[in-house]
Amino acid sequence: MVTIFFDLDGTLTDPKPGITRSIQYALEHLGVSVPSEDELAWCIGPPLLASLRKLTGTDELADRALLLYRERFSDVGLFENEAYSGITDTLSTLAATRQRMFVATSKPAVYATRIVDHFGLKPYFERVFGSELDGTRVDKRDLLRYALDETNVDPQHAIMIGDRSHDVVGARTNGMTAIGVLYGYGNEAELREAGAHHICAAHPELLGHCAA
Repeated sequence: MVTIFFDLDGTLTDPKPGITRSIQYALEHLGVSVPSEDELAWCIGPPLLASLRKLTGTDELADRALLLYRERFSDVGLFENEAYSGITDTLSTLAATRQRMFVATSKPAVYATRIVDHFGLKPYFERVFGSELDGTRVDKRDLLRYALDETNVDPQHAIMIGDRSHDVVGARTNGMTAIGVLYGYGNEAELREAGAHHICAAHPELLGHCAA
């Protein structure tokens, strides 16, 4: 029996409008150049503060941008999002095998929990693991270490599923199997370079790699 940890953004849901528009809101209020939504897609997945540093150029502006981002995201951007088509079918099939399933996301848990609940995904997961608003456990390596300890799961019998290199590196650092998905915001080269054990083009393919 394996335990499965799922990333949220780009793996269970497509959060592009909410994340990119909230970043645009923050940059606009700071008087910083505002890229298009498509140009900001690279920000989906990695820890947000690091992305804001690249966009603003300084730690001070990045800190201010994060507060502005949350100002919009916590009320509006949170639900400018949608569950990937058919993802509940995949989760239902996995749940029928009685394997333990969790969400593990760099997104603050206070937001991730609301998103999982809003899109009807809560019944499939024992718990949602996320970072704290102060940045604690925003690094996927730290987050997964914490999640494994909290759940008392043997990493040799655990799988991390995600769409970005951070998910793969976090899994491999903790001795877990890393599965990359291509329907999110990473690409095959990124996932292979990070060391993904398996790569799936579509989420139904996960069923062949998550057998009990």
